[in-house]
Amino acid sequence: MSVKSPKLPSIKKKKPPKDNAQAEALNTLGLEAFLTTPLDPASLLDISTWTLEKQAPLEPKDLPNAFLQRLWLFSQDARSPCCKPLHDVLNNSNNSPEEIRNGFKEESQCAVNPLDLVTAVFMSANTFLQQEMTVRMLQCQFAVPLVLPNKDPEEASRFLLWPLRGAVTQWRSHFPENNRKVYGGDLASTYMPVVSCVRLGHSGVSKSQVLNNVIGGLGSSCDTFLHRGMDGGQLPRRLSNGLVEIGWYLPTGDPVRDIFPVPVVISNLRGDASKHEKCLSLLCQASSAVVVFCGNLREKEKQVLVSCKYMAHKLILIDLSDAENNDNRVVGFAGQNLEENMELPGGSVVHGTDLSEEELANTLCGSLKDLLPDELKLVTLEAAAKLAEELGLNVDEGAICKKAMATVEKVLQGLDEGSAQFRDKQLPLQGSLWSKLAEMEKEESKQRKEGKEIDGQLQKEKKDILIELSCYKMTSAMKIFTGALSATDKVERTYFLSWMKLRLRLNQMEKQNSPKDLFTKLKTEKKDGLPEQCDNLQNGVDYDTGESDRFCTDSTPEEDNTEEQLMNHELQDSEQQVEISQGLVHILQTSAEKTIEPQSQQKEHVESTKDPGRDVSFEHPTDSCQQLLEPDQSSLGLEHFLREMGLIFELTHISPRSGSHNVLRLPSLATDLLLYGIPLELMDGNASNIPMRWLACVFAELKLRLPQKQCRTRVLTNLGVHHARNAELLSELFGAKFPEGRKRSTKGLYMAALCLPDRLRKEMECDFLFLIDVEGLCSVSLDNKINVLVHDNEMATVAAGLSDVLLQNISSHVGTEYETYLTVTVNALLRIKECSSMPICQLLAQDEGIHCLLQASQLRRVSDMLQTESRDRGTSNADDHYAKTKSCITCVKGPWCNMSLSQPIDTQYSETLLKLKENLFGALKKCAAKSEATGLPELMSRLCAVWDAVKAESFSTGLQNTDIALAFCLLCTEFFQWEHSCLEHMESWLKGATETIFDTKAKALDAEIQNSLLRRLKAEVREEVKTEVDKLRSKADAYLMKDHVLEMNTFKPILMSNMDHLQEEVTEEMVQRLGTVNESHCSLTQLERFENSLEKEQESKLHALVENSKSSKVLLQDTELEEEFEDVWSKTLSNFAFRPSETDDITARVTNVLKHNLIRCGLQKHMTKLEVIGKNQTSGFQVNDEHFGYRSRLKHMFEDNNRLQRIEAQQVACKVKEEYNQFVADKSSLAADFSDSYIAELLENVEKALKEKAMEIRSAFEVDLKVYLCSAACQDFQQLHDRYAKDSVLLTTITATKSKYMSDFIYKFRKRDQCQRVAQAFTSMVVKPTVLDYIYRPLGMQIVKDIQDKAQQYQSPCSFHRSLMEELVKEDHFESFKEYLLNYDKFRVRKIQETVVAHLSESSNFGIWRQQRLGEIVGKIAAAVSQTAEGASGVLSDTKPLLERVCLILEKDGDVDVKARSCLDGPFFSITTEWDRFVTCLMELLAAMRLELAQEFSQNVEITQLLQCPIIQPQEALFERVRGCDQHCPLCRAPCELQEGHELHKALLHRPKDMLPHDSGMTEGNPGMSKDKQDLSVACSSLHSLYPDWSISHGDPNTEMPCAYWRYVWARFNESFAKEYNQEPAYISDEWKEITEEEALDSLKEAFFYGQC
Repeated sequence: MSVKSPKLPSIKKKKPPKDNAQAEALNTLGLEAFLTTPLDPASLLDISTWTLEKQAPLEPKDLPNAFLQRLWLFSQDARSPCCKPLHDVLNNSNNSPEEIRNGFKEESQCAVNPLDLVTAVFMSANTFLQQEMTVRMLQCQFAVPLVLPNKDPEEASRFLLWPLRGAVTQWRSHFPENNRKVYGGDLASTYMPVVSCVRLGHSGVSKSQVLNNVIGGLGSSCDTFLHRGMDGGQLPRRLSNGLVEIGWYLPTGDPVRDIFPVPVVISNLRGDASKHEKCLSLLCQASSAVVVFCGNLREKEKQVLVSCKYMAHKLILIDLSDAENNDNRVVGFAGQNLEENMELPGGSVVHGTDLSEEELANTLCGSLKDLLPDELKLVTLEAAAKLAEELGLNVDEGAICKKAMATVEKVLQGLDEGSAQFRDKQLPLQGSLWSKLAEMEKEESKQRKEGKEIDGQLQKEKKDILIELSCYKMTSAMKIFTGALSATDKVERTYFLSWMKLRLRLNQMEKQNSPKDLFTKLKTEKKDGLPEQCDNLQNGVDYDTGESDRFCTDSTPEEDNTEEQLMNHELQDSEQQVEISQGLVHILQTSAEKTIEPQSQQKEHVESTKDPGRDVSFEHPTDSCQQLLEPDQSSLGLEHFLREMGLIFELTHISPRSGSHNVLRLPSLATDLLLYGIPLELMDGNASNIPMRWLACVFAELKLRLPQKQCRTRVLTNLGVHHARNAELLSELFGAKFPEGRKRSTKGLYMAALCLPDRLRKEMECDFLFLIDVEGLCSVSLDNKINVLVHDNEMATVAAGLSDVLLQNISSHVGTEYETYLTVTVNALLRIKECSSMPICQLLAQDEGIHCLLQASQLRRVSDMLQTESRDRGTSNADDHYAKTKSCITCVKGPWCNMSLSQPIDTQYSETLLKLKENLFGALKKCAAKSEATGLPELMSRLCAVWDAVKAESFSTGLQNTDIALAFCLLCTEFFQWEHSCLEHMESWLKGATETIFDTKAKALDAEIQNSLLRRLKAEVREEVKTEVDKLRSKADAYLMKDHVLEMNTFKPILMSNMDHLQEEVTEEMVQRLGTVNESHCSLTQLERFENSLEKEQESKLHALVENSKSSKVLLQDTELEEEFEDVWSKTLSNFAFRPSETDDITARVTNVLKHNLIRCGLQKHMTKLEVIGKNQTSGFQVNDEHFGYRSRLKHMFEDNNRLQRIEAQQVACKVKEEYNQFVADKSSLAADFSDSYIAELLENVEKALKEKAMEIRSAFEVDLKVYLCSAACQDFQQLHDRYAKDSVLLTTITATKSKYMSDFIYKFRKRDQCQRVAQAFTSMVVKPTVLDYIYRPLGMQIVKDIQDKAQQYQSPCSFHRSLMEELVKEDHFESFKEYLLNYDKFRVRKIQETVVAHLSESSNFGIWRQQRLGEIVGKIAAAVSQTAEGASGVLSDTKPLLERVCLILEKDGDVDVKARSCLDGPFFSITTEWDRFVTCLMELLAAMRLELAQEFSQNVEITQLLQCPIIQPQEALFERVRGCDQHCPLCRAPCELQEGHELHKALLHRPKDMLPHDSGMTEGNPGMSKDKQDLSVACSSLHSLYPDWSISHGDPNTEMPCAYWRYVWARFNESFAKEYNQEPAYISDEWKEITEEEALDSLKEAFFYGQC
């Protein structure tokens, strides 16, 4: 990764595309600007390096940046084309990371096809960025472009070879004779089978999904190739048709897991192959096998298929054509046997029409396995590039690239003889003379320190070495190398450096395996195995290319044990820390006694900790430790050439006669490389020497290149052992490319420079971030272990001394270097503590194993112990301190641990990496608070000082001493345990103090009592902490006296300083926590009071609302309820007694806001006027002459001394004052404390008002007006602040939960209203009908009984009939007789009705009886409800089963017939509520119903209306008792008078014939009778035969004389009957006329008496 300033130019000027779909797609993605100036790796500084979070793309133009950022974080969603609208992002700002991700996926919209997104970014990137992207995409197991379509469809596509050279990885063969040997290779030049897949015609099968199942296995979630089932995959492709992309399958050596036994490249041509003939021809000729997915083919496509047979070495056809359309079937144009017609071997055609994608993938995979490893030719993509060029495709490696590659070969001429020989011949300055010279300089420094004279023999030897070095002449390799770096073409230099690294990496890989051995079991035939037209495919280069700094060629069993889920491990549990500390004590004591665990046991432990399900390690177990500890001393890298370049310059200054080449330009070249991104070596770790003159010139050159104001620097150092992947870690974090020292002889300190963006410069207060990488630390040399240990100590000390932030990188490996690394690191920190300030330490653990965490915990304690004096005293809160020390350990298991591209990236990697970067940036920001950033000269001076101290060993801790470090580690562990016990004791004390505070309860709001208690507890805690720390000091003194190693006075000040700091921090923390507990107690008490007040107001309001709802029957809406709650809330807040504020004047805050406002407006000259703010103002604002300029006054001097102008200004001021008064009133009405934003808003209003009114007035008017209003605001808002200040947190809390209170209010109302409505419905639908039935059902029979007891005529039908006839005579009314004769039933019903009405009118028992029955039924209902409510108090219950139980109790125990029980069957009555509240509502409604009915019963109501109430009508009941048998005489219609149970009917008093109309039933019943006969009797001889069921005797009308009753009636109303019937009056004898009423009644009695009625 380069510094952004020297941006590389494009390799070739790219033309913008024509106005077509491709141009439109690029414009949509915002990439049109990069068509002429492509993206380069420096572009990723802003996109990835300085970004601490994943940015969600908001529009399509954000997608390319999102793709690159996610790709650099190895996110599986890197290719996602989804955008999320801005408002959704803002709405989700308060959500958790998991919720944001889910919401993004659900609501996002896809802008383009994801394949177009990848293609567009590759089109817009230069070849170097393409290589970076290719490597990372392969690491994510994504397919990468091989042939990239041109932006202009008329131009040829581009074959991308250079990006593939950077893809380097390892794999294992399956061949036992090779003992599962690990092979390494790159994607460009490794011989391997290439299987190309193309599509002809349309089919419903997703080719890419099939290939995903082939390359990842069935059921795999790996989406190597993008397909239509992914987000945006259904969108049309506008850029990627014709794209050829490849996926690389690599075996792991496990036959069970591996799909193929050898590496296989699978290429995929996008789009219909018939439309991309060049690409199809290339794939057919360059591939080991071609798989054709055949859909419904047209004639052209059939011809293309036939041509494939002649070009392809091996052809596999997959028939996906429609079975119903035989004309288009693949077999249709060549006969039924396609294999025979096309001369294909058996099994070459797969019929996939009826197969699913998984089944098809399984079949295809089986076919390919059958061809491996012997039947497929081996090819290289490097050779395929030559064929592509012949076919007319553009190849990205142009003349500049080839020239740079040729230059590299010239530089490395002679490398085939061996790296060691090459270094001796071409890089001689790095030999033994340089090391000896370094040792002599150190010895001289020691002698000077001791005040001795320089040893003469030493001077002579040094002189001899310088004489020998003076004969040095720059070698041919270095001449060519420096000449290439001096090239004016920056692109050529970039190619040169890249290929130099790749080529040297290739050389190292060739020592492990040869390309000819990669497939020893694959019979590679370079000539016979290929068609004639593609023989050149075997003529590739004889070396493997494609090195990348990201991937390495070695691996260990431990390295591959890193597939667990990524996470940040934070040591937060103090109990766990104690256990880890105890483990550390044991380990460190064991180390101090030099009892190291045997190597074989370590191996066994490593093997036991491996994940058996993810065993993909690429090193033999028996060789892992040896390979881990012994880097290849003969290896060669780019860093060796750069080191030689520095030594040439250094030697020129040491011995001016040496060198014949111009070396003055070398610092400039090194500066160019540093700014480009090539690290500068600060220290040669192999020789343990620093070329000071060389570095000074480079730093001086760098300073000249940079602006003087942009030279502030910070240094971040990564300190880890040689196998801790330091280079890879910094590459992932910052994109810097450091040399890898894990398996090479590279050992030293390397520095890269990064230019910070503007936003970070302000936060970190620096311009440049220097990254220092420590390589080769603790690598064991069997020749001279002591010398290596000294060199490691020197290197670590220099690294720590230069650092502002020190990242201690703890490897997951557990080997013999654990003790060495621990002692080296601790010793370095101890030395730096002596001579300079301590860096801020951060720790990275690459594993979560116990050993890794033990190392991290111990180093954290050591760092904390030594950083005591460096802590920020401004924030000395103990919580902050302990949180910092716990959170500084981050666990990140990155993809640098995955040595094979076949291993998937953990999904948590991106989050943990960003967390680590955030911690490092946080540490850099703390540096800004601790000290100012230094410039380049100061950095060089610091390096010189540290190196001078290291050379002279000016430290109390020697470079070879290991005992002090181990002893100090044990001391730190002991101190942590002491500290932990002290904190536990204080926590226990604080618990008791908390109980004491909370015991005050109601007195919590008494300020005097609480302050007195708080002062007493604070005094106690200070004394308690002092006592506990004094105990620790005694323990420390005893420990130091016992430990002879720590007897020196160096460590006691450190320990005592920590004790003092511990006492200070714990005291401050406890005092603060006491205040917090006290305030919390008061706030909780206030909150409880507030909630009680709010509850009372709510209850009052709820009761009123429920009553109103009950009466109005209107359902309130939520908006109405919210308004009601606002009234409750405002009333509660206005009446609540907030605690008054203590002395807290807001004047300073108001003044500060006004000061910043004046600075912003450029009115700093008026700052002195701010002194009057806060003072009492005796008068209002007055305009004066100072507010007007001289010219303005002169202009208006004749206008009565500027009167009009002054009036106008005064009016503006008055208007602003009025607006201010309203502003204060509005803010004061809010339930909120004073905020600084009030003043800022006030000042903005003033500025706005002055802008609206243009006046010729000076700025002094604006300033005076603002000062006047701010002074007034101090007084007005002080009252507001005094009210809320003490309870501002409480106010914030209740305001934040206002919505919750509102929701509870609405919920309570809804529940109560629902409860009320259900209770009301139950009362009206069930209870009231039951009550009325209980009252009125027996009422009718009771009235009947009363009437029968009072009137005897209702005892039988005869008595009732007799009484009717007697009443008729007494009434003496013709109309009654007529009604009786013609409508007997109606007449007697009327008489009964009149009797009942009369009875009810006379009786007063009816109302009393109803009231009595009402009381009885209400009591029974209340008892049943109360019985149901037992045990249900405060319990949420379903009302339906409880109401049903009430009904059952009434029916069973109360003997009440419950009406309308069926109403309970519906869902209406099934609600969940508090049963006791429901019972209360029900009882209230029951009482109201009783009162209502009682009032109704007590009111005077018409009798006819009352008669409608009884269930059984009394008149109907009486009628049933006196109605008789309902039979009438057929002659006279007289009723039958006999009792029930008779067969022969009999009327006691027959009625005379002429008393009935002629058409009455008598004539109808006897048609033979003469109608005009006027006699009083009628002769009839056969009545019995006509009416057999009637008994008609001598008293019947057939006799000569009717009874005296009817004679009396006839005589009385003869004329009335005649008139009524329109006939002549009958003749009435005088005798009849003389019959009296008494005689008529006597005859009636006699008739009924003899009739025995």
